[in-house]
Amino acid sequence: MTIIPGSRTAPTADESCPPATDATTTELTALLFGPDRARVHAPWRRLISDPRMHTDHTAGAADRTAASYRRLRLVNDATDAAGLATDPQLLTALHEWTGPVDGALTVLAGIHYNLFLGSLLDHEPHEKRPLDEFLAMDRIGTFLCTELGHGNDATALRTTAVYDRTDRTFTLHTPDAGAQKFMPNTGPAGGPKSAVVAARLLADGRDHGIFLFLTPLSDASGPLPGVTVRPLPLRPGSPVDHCLTSFDEVVLPRQAMLTGDHGRFGPDGSFTSALGSKRKRFLTSIGRVTLGKLCMSASAIGAARTALTTAVRYAHHREVTGSRPDRRIPVWAHRTHHGPLLDALATAYAMTALHRAAVDRWAGRDADDPADVADAERRAAVAKGWITWQARSLIIECRERCGAQGLLPVNGIVSLASDIEGTITAEGDNLALWAKAGAELLHSAPASPAAAPVGDVGDVGDVGDPAVLLSLLGAAEQLHLARARTRLRQAPPGDGLRRWNHASPAALAAVTAHAERSAGAELLATARRAADPQARTLLLGLHRLFALRRVETHSGPLLAAGLLTADQVAGLPDLVEQAMAGLVDDGRRLADAFDLPEEVLATRPIAGPGYQQAFDDPWAHWHPATPAGAGT
Repeated sequence: MTIIPGSRTAPTADESCPPATDATTTELTALLFGPDRARVHAPWRRLISDPRMHTDHTAGAADRTAASYRRLRLVNDATDAAGLATDPQLLTALHEWTGPVDGALTVLAGIHYNLFLGSLLDHEPHEKRPLDEFLAMDRIGTFLCTELGHGNDATALRTTAVYDRTDRTFTLHTPDAGAQKFMPNTGPAGGPKSAVVAARLLADGRDHGIFLFLTPLSDASGPLPGVTVRPLPLRPGSPVDHCLTSFDEVVLPRQAMLTGDHGRFGPDGSFTSALGSKRKRFLTSIGRVTLGKLCMSASAIGAARTALTTAVRYAHHREVTGSRPDRRIPVWAHRTHHGPLLDALATAYAMTALHRAAVDRWAGRDADDPADVADAERRAAVAKGWITWQARSLIIECRERCGAQGLLPVNGIVSLASDIEGTITAEGDNLALWAKAGAELLHSAPASPAAAPVGDVGDVGDVGDPAVLLSLLGAAEQLHLARARTRLRQAPPGDGLRRWNHASPAALAAVTAHAERSAGAELLATARRAADPQARTLLLGLHRLFALRRVETHSGPLLAAGLLTADQVAGLPDLVEQAMAGLVDDGRRLADAFDLPEEVLATRPIAGPGYQQAFDDPWAHWHPATPAGAGT
């Protein structure tokens, strides 16, 4: 890989920093990726080691988009498409590993395998709707739900599908500009495409709610009759063929409608549904969006861990002048440098642990129990918001710690910073998801802030105990909820929006505390599973640092409630410093445990100690063997 014209090449995998392979690092990796690592994670780790999966940052947008579609086919060649679409662990792991190498590929894979193919597999099969061409990727699938005028209020979609019981067809139509489907990947890149289109079902003059319809969009010659596709302006980050798409009286066969108990037509042409609520019919139709949230979270985690690995490695071999002019030290030696990265490592471990739990919860839900499904959905939504927001902050921190090198796309961090924005908005805007979660927590059974007793915290040191820290985070959540309920009662009656506006800031603070407590609990559970003593000590240290930082942010309400003393609050910074002191010598090991392939890291010059070679001039005068005048 040539970095600049005439330069030397980047270090190879063998020349890069060798990964730590001691028992402690191995144990940390095993705990991060779980007992099913060989089945769930190893195939994708192996795939991204292939040079064909690596992005050429010098290519133009159109060439990069085309390359992403080629990589999508490499993914398809490496897996059973139907099995992938129906396996939450395997599908989220795909996003976790491919996100760092090609953010556009992650978008395309999530749409094709989860939203498109997953929706087809989740609904009733039809003999006239075979899946072979989608499984073989002869046609690529996309998902058209959001409209130009309707995003988070998708239940108000205006695209219509009118049923004609005489010829048993649907007519798909876009009635106005605001009903254009917004941002699906419907451009010509990648070849012929089909979509599942969310449209309002109208039959016999009645509105039955929104359902999905399988719709061919294009062939090798371009959009099909009645389908209009217009490219949107290029957005920052990895380029995808995002477009506006509309339909002008497109006729679809009866089998185009994706049916189930939530809605179908009988032999006589009459519509039946087990659900009386049109909103519930819609949510059932787009049920794949919940797994999509977990896929977006996974992509963010992979990006965050990759940025961290790069930044931590660079910090260990980027040297500056020490206390004496003749002494060089790595920038990692400075507390101002390693402190933010240790905080980021603790957060990344907590993010990973929370995500594993959320995916397992979704995969193990009881689909016949609405309450159980609702709980799993809320966990996915809370995890998605917290993980993607944390990933953005973490990646920006890593970019800054790498200085000007962090701005170069070839080093892989600045592109991750752009791509992470999509994960925050896709599959439900974070703020909207958290507003819903906050309202649900607000109306759940209230608990006392001291329901999980903090215990005897008579001296400052006790606050560092893992059980005490978890209790404090749980208490913070309940205190924010109590405040939200109080504000809800105090708001003027009769205006629901005004009442919610009165309570929502405290409710959102409660969701934050809920996410932090959940992440801390999962990280602590991971630490307690460690068999290697040093791995256990490091994970407990990460948990301590993570939890102390969060208790600091909630220390005001905790102090006011009498759950912390003034001396304990004043002592929190010292406890943080102690936690960092216990981790600083193992920063490289903690990053190496993320297990990124050396083939990937070798494409990022600053991830290796020979990074200056990537920007060297082979004909420069400082090379003694260079003939005079060579290269001119």
